[in-house]
Amino acid sequence: MTSPRILYAIQGTGNGHLARALDVVPLLRQRAGRLDVLVSGPPADLPLPFAVRYRCHGLGFIFGKKGGVDFARTFWQLQSARLLREIEQLRVQDYDLVISDFEPVSAWACQLRGVPCVALSHQSAVLHPQAPRPPKPDLMGRAVLRHYAPSTAQYGFHFQPYAPGISTPVIRRQVRELTPQNEGHYTVYLPAFDEATLVQRLRYLSRAVQWEVFSKHSPQESEHGNVRVRPVSGAAFLDSLARSAGVLCGAGFETPAEALYLGKKLLVVPMKNQYEQQCNAAALAGLGVPVVRSLKDKHLPALDHWLHHGPVVPVDYPDQTAAAIDKLLLEQLPAGVRPVLQPATALM
Repeated sequence: MTSPRILYAIQGTGNGHLARALDVVPLLRQRAGRLDVLVSGPPADLPLPFAVRYRCHGLGFIFGKKGGVDFARTFWQLQSARLLREIEQLRVQDYDLVISDFEPVSAWACQLRGVPCVALSHQSAVLHPQAPRPPKPDLMGRAVLRHYAPSTAQYGFHFQPYAPGISTPVIRRQVRELTPQNEGHYTVYLPAFDEATLVQRLRYLSRAVQWEVFSKHSPQESEHGNVRVRPVSGAAFLDSLARSAGVLCGAGFETPAEALYLGKKLLVVPMKNQYEQQCNAAALAGLGVPVVRSLKDKHLPALDHWLHHGPVVPVDYPDQTAAAIDKLLLEQLPAGVRPVLQPATALM
């Protein structure tokens, strides 16, 4: 038996995939003879404490400033010739296993060479037939989600274990070690809105509560009455999250999951024209989390009700990350290649 050579490829758009990698990479490193990491997409806000062997331009989505994806800028930075060159040059055949967290360069390199590619991602769970769906179908959005990073086997994370092969969220160690408090402010992370829009809407909603806004569009901190705007920073965001009374954010995956884990009341605003977030919103609504479609005036009564009467939705998110990775490795590694099993796994 030999120890595996593993390529772990991460989608770098946003911070969610990289936040999950903070826990996944050390676990894979313990179990692999050799682990290489690939990150593709725009530069991330989250510093990485592990070595990255491959950095690719890839195919990332660029957030707009009006509540959705900026498709014009996204397609402008596509640079198809560069993407094809990255796919052609990545030697996925040198590895016993390629694991992709919704990363397109590695996925399509595997597709090109007939090499298996195993998805370990939230998107895999979203695409499962038993996962929640929005009431209005979006065939194009679902097709993009399915073909963006194709895979031969799927292991997923979601807000609930809706089916076998779906685990509860990876709550990173930094979050599990926090001591939640309630100091009265509300933490806001809506990266698809610009600073001016957020300040105007939040001050219009309430000038009594304190808002701590983390903005991808703001290079420095600023104060606007009861609204404090801060650049995105992992440590500062977690500190604000832990001390908050509630969280107002997009319908991504990691931030809502971490807010729920910490016992914070939560309201989400799904990104426009983003099928994954629409699915997440449906799942969160099923748990009892309030969802509003925009920050327009017609939704302000729902936001105001949440501020004063919003529920805290209880969840149970045990640490299942190591078990999920062990299951994947034992099922997907080729014959004659076995992971370095940890004591708890070896006794199972």
